[in-house]
Amino acid sequence: MMIKRMVRVGIDVGGTHTKAVAIDNETHEIVGKASVMTTHDHEFGVAEGIVEAFHKCLDENGIHPEEVIFIAHSTTQATNALLEGDVASVGILGIGKGGLEGVLAKRQTRIGDIPLGTGKFIHTFHSYLKMSQLNPSVIRSALESLKLQGAEVVVASKAFGVDSHEEEMMVQQVSQELNLPCTVASDISKLYGLTVRTRTATINASILPKMLETASRTQESVRRAGIHVPLMMMRGDGGVMEVEEMKKRPILTMLSGPAASVVGSLMYLRASNGVYFEVGGTSTNIGVIKNGRPTVDYSVVGGHRTFITSLDVRVLGVAGGSMVRVSGGRIVDVGPRSAHIAGLSYAAFTDPVDLVSPSVEFVQPKLDDPADYIAIKSETGTRVAITNTCAANALGLVDSSHYAYGNRDACIKAMQPLADLLNLSVEETARQILQKSTEKITAVIEELAGRYRLESDQMVLVGVGGGAAALLPFTAQTMKLSYQIPENAEVISSIGVALAMVRDVVERVLPNPSASDIAKIKREVSEMAISNGAIPESVEVHIEIDPQTQKVTAIATGSTEVKTTDLLKECTVEEAMTLAAESMNVSPGDVQLVTSNTGYYIFSVTQSGRNILRVVDKKGFIKLQRRDGIVLECDVASVREHLEKLWNACMVYRNDIMVTPDLFVILGAHLLDYSGISSLEQIEKVLRTELLDVSENATLLLVGGKNDI
Repeated sequence: MMIKRMVRVGIDVGGTHTKAVAIDNETHEIVGKASVMTTHDHEFGVAEGIVEAFHKCLDENGIHPEEVIFIAHSTTQATNALLEGDVASVGILGIGKGGLEGVLAKRQTRIGDIPLGTGKFIHTFHSYLKMSQLNPSVIRSALESLKLQGAEVVVASKAFGVDSHEEEMMVQQVSQELNLPCTVASDISKLYGLTVRTRTATINASILPKMLETASRTQESVRRAGIHVPLMMMRGDGGVMEVEEMKKRPILTMLSGPAASVVGSLMYLRASNGVYFEVGGTSTNIGVIKNGRPTVDYSVVGGHRTFITSLDVRVLGVAGGSMVRVSGGRIVDVGPRSAHIAGLSYAAFTDPVDLVSPSVEFVQPKLDDPADYIAIKSETGTRVAITNTCAANALGLVDSSHYAYGNRDACIKAMQPLADLLNLSVEETARQILQKSTEKITAVIEELAGRYRLESDQMVLVGVGGGAAALLPFTAQTMKLSYQIPENAEVISSIGVALAMVRDVVERVLPNPSASDIAKIKREVSEMAISNGAIPESVEVHIEIDPQTQKVTAIATGSTEVKTTDLLKECTVEEAMTLAAESMNVSPGDVQLVTSNTGYYIFSVTQSGRNILRVVDKKGFIKLQRRDGIVLECDVASVREHLEKLWNACMVYRNDIMVTPDLFVILGAHLLDYSGISSLEQIEKVLRTELLDVSENATLLLVGGKNDI
């Protein structure tokens, strides 16, 4: 058979539905979609739904297995296992020296049971071995003792294992002989901090059996379908990794669903700073995109910090299907229960003829819920819920192109008896429902905007998920912000999985790192990304240095294949100027083109003594936006003096405090972001590693952004 196209398949496992999307690799057009119910209760778990959605997507859209060059899926399984306490008991084998150091190491690896915040725990058992006594026989005896106590999996955690992990690897080898799954703590994190590293490894080990079973079943089914490319899995930080890597570090998949939606959003987002919503039927995930990248933080499990980075996401129990609660003749809340939990359909998706003499009925969705949730009962026997989706449709806020679009007449008809009960108009009732929901959302947006220093004049709200249009227009209207709901918002997570890049992270504590230290960590993380499936020439590395903790973070991203066509055609300078003007809320005639190169245009507007900047790439995406910045142009030979000049010009002085600026360097099509580094000396060291093979005559564009307290 002659293969005429190459197809990328992304599968997103949600709480209710598992959705698959097939994308043409060359044009990025969607060539197939499929959706099935998520198979939580199946004998094979969610793996069955993944395979079912995959086959349905291929079969119904005439896609041949030989055409699939990439397949990946997100999973809620790690998160759900921890939430539900579906975890294995863990035996921890601490390793270290004797004496006082040994006493400390023994104490720090004995972390006890880990609470999961839901009344359930990861149960742990502990043993400690001195390095001087270590041999396979002693290890075997210790592991067998842990197994007799009830350990189903083990963790090997050595004091200073990040410097030398031979002893941890010896434990892993013996555990394999005993058919006992093992997590090596230094494989999970290279950061110092024995207690946190041990805890992170223990959480990882606790979900190993469940994740290994699902991964193996999915992998086998994909192979039987004739797909021979590696099966990839979504990470919680927005990248993908091969399933073999996931089998070692399943904890990396935590929050991979929200991560997938962000990756999909970034394919459509034309602003570098914004807040994204993933709105489902029951819950909404909210996070931040800053300088074109989603913000990440260390995951917290049961109130304990780990060394695993994932998207910094806030989860709210309010969404498109959230039900209304009424008490004392007024609306007291919306959510957290959703219509499908109560076994009700939405009024918005009901035929008006089925609503005959509708009346209000108070319901209790679950036994421990308050009995003040509202349902609407028809004389025909039809029972429906009034939800945020219904309220938004009643107010005419949902466009017909949106997934949440419903029958407005049915919404108004169903809401009338509730409005009568509240002594309000239908319109005011709908408005109060959305206001209750928006109060929760705006509080989260304001907290995130403050944490990540997002200015309201730079912010855009991006809604994804099937329920986006139920909440986003009203929230944006309330906060006086612009918003976007991209095309295919209901399957944006699956698109994000299909288009995700390989991502790997290496973190090291390096006091005053030299240029050679930075070059070494860059090589290490690049090799990890390549071993995980990234094409070498596609790998890019971003460096962050925290001067307080002396931690150096290297983040490598790369594609699994060389893309032949970008998502959008190249835009002209006039088109880019119009996009920049819209972003700055001015007319194109007020905008000046500061400079440009092969990859970017830089535009500016002066307002109230501030030089507002927008950096727009040649595809029309705003990659950088600053409300007060300076642009310099120089060659590689003179970059040091120009960087110092820019640094000093953008420094802000407030009383006795110096507020350091954010610096960015544009080299051809690459925008190097040094906003995570607050020392000019360290920026110069990192930049030196980027310019090793670049001609001294090459032109660089330097952008400095002023910050304030």
